[in-house]
This record gives sequence, structure tokens and C-alpha cells, in this order.
Amino acid sequence: MEFNASRLHLPRYRTSVAFDLCIPTESVQADASNFAVLELFTERRDMMSLPVTEQQKPIGLISRNIFMSQMSKPFYHEVYGKKSCIAFMDKEPLIVDGATSIEDLTFRAVEAGEKALADGFIITDDGALAGVGFGLQLMNVVATMQAEKNRQIMHSIDYASVIQRALLRTCDAELRATLPDAHLEWQPRDVVGGDFYFFERHAGGWFAAIADCTGHGVPGAFMTLIASSALSQALRELGPHDPAALIGAVSRAIKTLLGQDGAGEATGHAGSNDGMDCAFLCYDTASASLCFAGAKLALHVVAPGDDSVRAIDGARMGVGYVDTPADYCWHNETLAIPAGSLLFLTTDGLLDQIGGARDIAYGKRRMREQLLAQRDASAGDVAAALLQDSAAWQGKQPRRDDLTFFCFRL
Repeated sequence: MEFNASRLHLPRYRTSVAFDLCIPTESVQADASNFAVLELFTERRDMMSLPVTEQQKPIGLISRNIFMSQMSKPFYHEVYGKKSCIAFMDKEPLIVDGATSIEDLTFRAVEAGEKALADGFIITDDGALAGVGFGLQLMNVVATMQAEKNRQIMHSIDYASVIQRALLRTCDAELRATLPDAHLEWQPRDVVGGDFYFFERHAGGWFAAIADCTGHGVPGAFMTLIASSALSQALRELGPHDPAALIGAVSRAIKTLLGQDGAGEATGHAGSNDGMDCAFLCYDTASASLCFAGAKLALHVVAPGDDSVRAIDGARMGVGYVDTPADYCWHNETLAIPAGSLLFLTTDGLLDQIGGARDIAYGKRRMREQLLAQRDASAGDVAAALLQDSAAWQGKQPRRDDLTFFCFRL
């Protein structure tokens, strides 16, 4: 009987068990001679292991390779031929019930050592011999099951990416309708990411935010859901005109949700030390002024006629996190932005990317050089130049983090 380790061979609606590996086999009684075993192995060249039984219950396993090697030695035929086959039997083989899960069988096979993987193991049904299984089959099944689990996980993550992008789509539409010369780049390092952005028009202007939550991939994506929900709630309660107050509200919400405010310690659920870096903007159309507040992120401005990039730094305190005081106050910077100015916000995914001849970070200097070089270009062209330069800098280095930046011209 041949064993098929393909995914279609395995059960789809129950846990795989040892019976799925079981190959029916001949056996010999404990009083059978070694000549009888030799005859079986000679006739059945496909038989790698032979169970030994007493009253249908397995008591040992004879390995073909070991047996044939021993019996080929001088005088072994004469000395051992008529003796009981238990002379060359493994008296402590791995014996498992057919209902044993593949997971448990794998652990037991590893504990049993190389012989269980090389010579196989005995599978029983209510104590009676049912057949044998082999290490190669077990490894094939484990690999197939792992591949199926990975496929299911990736399918779930892919769908989570659809949800995450859908949550951002409304912001994209609002941005395009409000700022004709703007570009927002969002590239998660993995299928889903820990960066998020927000853009919303309101009476008399607009509000925008970018944020870099702790982690990337699935953990980061969970954090974006927490942080973006907290931001939406804060906007409903406080309105868009005070970015610093909004950051404070989001920070307190994160600390409460993650048990960082002392309540977690009291209930035994403390332990998360997560949060985000962010930059919040509120633009007032009537006064042509921009209100900025940041937490570890800066706003970069290239005004017409300037030969340098002006950086307005955010506070050095992160949002959320255990060490951030619940009553910490971020501060607003209200800026009069000359018409035609280029403004740029970025998370650290761009700045911290390792690359170049010395494997160092891309850094703020190269970013500023690109902004100045593209100072008269459209926001889309500025973004394209930055992405091209960053990719060339990265070279063959792996992506370190999610990448999000927002550039626009007023």
C-alpha cells in the first residue's frame, strides 16, 4: 500500500491521526524463527520493518536493514537461523494507538529518537496490530499540515489587508477632493501594517494625520485599529481644531484600552507597552494657517524662495505607552504657510531604512536633499523621486518597517 501525503489525502473535517499514516503489514509471532523472517524479507523487498506479535498484540519491531546486516555475517545463519526472531527485535519500539493525533505522534516520535523515524513505528487498534507508519510519511504529513495552516493564515491576513485598505479608502477620496496637489504613500512592510493615515474635510478646512503604531504586520495592524478608532472618537468629541488636545485624548484612550493606566495591574492584565508616533494637522482656509502637533514626528516645509527645509519638530513623548503620563500635554504650532509651499510628513520607515555602501540609515539629510531637488515639482513627482531614491539606497537590504509619507502643496 502506497502512502499519499498530499493535502487531498488528509481529512478535511477532523484532526489528522495516526490511522491516516497506517500501512497494513504482515507480522510474525514471537516464536517464529529468524529463517522465517529472512524468507519474508527476501520475498517482500518493499518491507522495511516487520512487527512481532503475541496474541495479535505487538511486542517488538524488526528492522530490515539491521536484520539483513546481522544475518549476512559469517556463521550467523548457523547460529541464529533456527532461533526465535526476538533475537534481532527492537523490544521497545514506538507503539501508538491509531486515534493518536499527528501532533502528539510527532512529539512521541521525536522523544523516541532516530529509530522511530528511520525504522518506523507500530500503529494499533484497541491494542491489536493495525499496521506500521514511517518517519518520512510523518514528516510529509506534518509539512503538508503546516503548509495548509500557513495557507489559511495568509488567506486570513490577505483578507485583513482588504479590510485595512477599505478603512483608509474614504480618507483617500476626501484627500483627492480637497487637495489637488497632494500625494499620500502607504506601503506596509508585510501584507498588513502598523502605519495608518487619516484625512477629513470639515467646515472651513481639513484635518489630516499620519501615525506609526508599535510593530508591523498583524500586531501593528491591531494597533492601527485601536489608535484610529480612538482618533475618530476624539474628533467626534473635540472637533478637529486642536491637534494637541486630540493627541492627548488618543493617548489616554490607548493607555486605558491596553491597561497602561494602572487598571491593568489591578486586574492582572497589564503588560502591554505599546503606542504610536504621530503628526496631526488642521488647516484653516479662511486664515490660510496650519496648526500642527506631533509626537516624535516632524513637519517639513519648503517655502518658495527658501534654500533649506524648515523642520517643525513634534514633542519627544510617544502616544500611549506605560511611561507617558496620562496628563501629558502636547503643544500646537500655528504656522502661516506661504502659497506654493511644499509640506512633508513621514513616519520613520523612510528615514530608518538601511542601505547604501555602508549599510546605514537613509536619514533626514538625504530626505531633505530630495525635497529641495524636487521643490518645484508636483507632490506626485516629489513622492516618485523619494521612492526611487529610497529604493536605490535600500538595494538588496530587506525592508525594515512600514513606509508612510504625506506630501502636499498649499
